[in-house]
Amino acid sequence: MHFDLLKIADQFQLEGTVKEVVPLGEGFINDTFVIKTEEGSPQYILQRKNKRVFSPIPAMMENIQKVCDHIKAKVEKAGGDPMREAMTVIPANDGKLYFLDEQDEYWAVCLFIEDTIAYEAAETPELAYSGGKGVGKFQSLVSDLKEPLTDILPGFHNIRIRYEQWDKVLSEDPKGRKAQVAEEIGWIESRREEMMNFWKLVENGTIPTRVSHNDTKINNILFDKNGEVLCAIDLDTVLNSTVLNDFGDAIRYYTNTGKEDDTNLDNVSMNMEIFEAFAKGYLEGAGSFLTEKEIEYLPFSAKYITYEQVLRFLMDYIDGDNYYKTKSEDHNLVRTRAQYKLLTSIEEQYDAMKEVIKKLVS
Repeated sequence: MHFDLLKIADQFQLEGTVKEVVPLGEGFINDTFVIKTEEGSPQYILQRKNKRVFSPIPAMMENIQKVCDHIKAKVEKAGGDPMREAMTVIPANDGKLYFLDEQDEYWAVCLFIEDTIAYEAAETPELAYSGGKGVGKFQSLVSDLKEPLTDILPGFHNIRIRYEQWDKVLSEDPKGRKAQVAEEIGWIESRREEMMNFWKLVENGTIPTRVSHNDTKINNILFDKNGEVLCAIDLDTVLNSTVLNDFGDAIRYYTNTGKEDDTNLDNVSMNMEIFEAFAKGYLEGAGSFLTEKEIEYLPFSAKYITYEQVLRFLMDYIDGDNYYKTKSEDHNLVRTRAQYKLLTSIEEQYDAMKEVIKKLVS
């Protein structure tokens, strides 16, 4: 699919003259570009939003705007710089927060924040601590946002809905793969009751629903040149759920000593030192608003989210690899086994994780 990127950039309320539009990174979901303008004018980030993942895009952009406006107001009140400590959405020429092109593709622009650093992995406890502080800071800033957000990812991290999908795929077994993964299916089923018991606490309000980010990789936190947290970015996934999802998903990313699709399972484990550093930073950022029950379940959230990912990889394998991009016929099975190894490492260290949290909040 070919796009006239200069023409698309011209549809937005930009300062200065656009010189070129160049690709940025290799996103799994959206296509991302930098809009370079003449000297002295701001640079911008242009994205083609994936309408096959997020629906509807206009509501998603309204969610982002609500969150950004809320954060900017709080940053300004605290004497900070709202243009650097929050994302800035740039409207299209017609005032909408997106542009819909002739091919029915959605585009959005935000301000490029200059002089920042983004990391791809938390390779040291110091960086994990800073990342945790960034996630906690984001959650703290939006903890009093009461405006409802549109659920643009129905069922995301909702294990009750995941089980409905799982049971359907198992009953249909469209590719005849179920028989060869009986052991892996057993991994899922043996933990079903434990996971549902946690989710019931979310459903009945024992664990509160708040604004959560839902994609807490460290590269979604921007740092300034001094290594201080500036802001969270990539807010496409913001929605109302439990903030424990953000903690658990971050632990899944940050602490894994191997790759998500590692074929050598000896590489895969949870790094306890990274866990403790992230948790310390996170609680410094978020501890002011978390309830006792949320703090109690922080370690469990790492089990929950990693388990969910095992389920999703295995479900996609049995279903014929319809969701995740795969490089081989058994790629989703490789991912399943690597994530399961991470899950068992978390389970083995679970008591120690609980002790770390107790120590940090005492």
